[in-house]
Amino acid sequence: MKLIRQHLYIQVLIAIFLGVLVGLYFPKFADGAKVLSDIFINLIRMLIAPIIFFTIVLGIAKMGDMKKVGRVGGKALLYFEIITTLAITIGIIIANISKPGEGISIQKENLNQVHQIEQQAAAFNWGDFFLHSIPSNIVEAFAKGDILQVLFFAVLFGWGITKLLPNSNSLIQSFEKLSNVFFVILKFIMKLAPIGAFGGMAYTVGHFGLKALIPLGKLMLCVYATMAIFIFGVLWMICRFYGVKLLKYLHFIRSEILIVLGTSSSESALPGMMEKMEQFGCSRSVVGLVIPTGYSFNLDGTSIYLSMAAIFLAQVSNVDLSITQQLTIIGILMLTSKGAAGITGSGFIVLASTLAAVKVIPIEGLTLLLGVDRFMSEARAITNLIGNGVATIVIAKHEKEFDEELYQTNVLGQKAA
Repeated sequence: MKLIRQHLYIQVLIAIFLGVLVGLYFPKFADGAKVLSDIFINLIRMLIAPIIFFTIVLGIAKMGDMKKVGRVGGKALLYFEIITTLAITIGIIIANISKPGEGISIQKENLNQVHQIEQQAAAFNWGDFFLHSIPSNIVEAFAKGDILQVLFFAVLFGWGITKLLPNSNSLIQSFEKLSNVFFVILKFIMKLAPIGAFGGMAYTVGHFGLKALIPLGKLMLCVYATMAIFIFGVLWMICRFYGVKLLKYLHFIRSEILIVLGTSSSESALPGMMEKMEQFGCSRSVVGLVIPTGYSFNLDGTSIYLSMAAIFLAQVSNVDLSITQQLTIIGILMLTSKGAAGITGSGFIVLASTLAAVKVIPIEGLTLLLGVDRFMSEARAITNLIGNGVATIVIAKHEKEFDEELYQTNVLGQKAA
């Protein structure tokens, strides 16, 4: 019992197991369970905007050099594009080899929902995306918790503070105290993580039922296996190159991984992940810039899923895609997977816009994915979370903003030499 009380990840594991049982045997409890999950996620979302704002502002103020801020941002965006493109390519290759869509027929139900998604995809354009990234009302941006808008304003605010140094030192000290208050609140809310994980898992199993997995079991297995290959193959090699042990890193963020598993929301772990990456050894300035930006632009798990889903739907529709068409899909996903990042249900919107652009895969095939998407969202969110942490480590190492002593002490459990 003492072990359970001391370790949050054990509590979350137990909660997830109980959630599966409740969902299986008491499916009518699903809607009530969703309330528990939503309450926890809303409590976390309440803190995301202020934590991102203070972390970025303090990071830039202490960095004191906007050229360095631009360099960090530029390196991060380049890394994001390279890695997500690699993720898309891996997804397409494995989908071609495993052929998860063979022998499955398109269902006709849920067509109305598919047509709504199609209309949303048609309405999306890049001009609106870039315009949306710049807040017209900063109070509204904070109220809605729009990560990109808060990020944009925080960078400007941090720049403004650097122009007033040293006269702004008192303001920086006040911001540090406010930041500490929000992290204290976060630690308290995280104690409720098992309740949120229980509610999320009970809702998923109770509402959708495990029977929904049977027809599309091969697709799910392929998606999960591909994400495992990406994490323990691609990300392992990156970590090894930069002198970081992947398994130690995964163990260090285990609570955040399990919270995402239970709630199916990577947002639920965002504030905690920022705190963990500082403890891991990455500087606050790098964490503040890379993690929030990565939540919009570094979606490794989502990229894998979208590429595999596109090939899956082609196989279901008996469409034999040429190499040129598959390269076109990669090119389109490189753009659209970033453009719809802040939109609710963006996965389906990106997929619909990709299918519309390729013009050879029937969009009606999306009906197949509606029933099992929730069961694959955990894998996407966990892979996104892990990938963003690795990106932060890479940029911190590049910028010589990585504290090796903290890494040795907090992660490896030994004193730095």
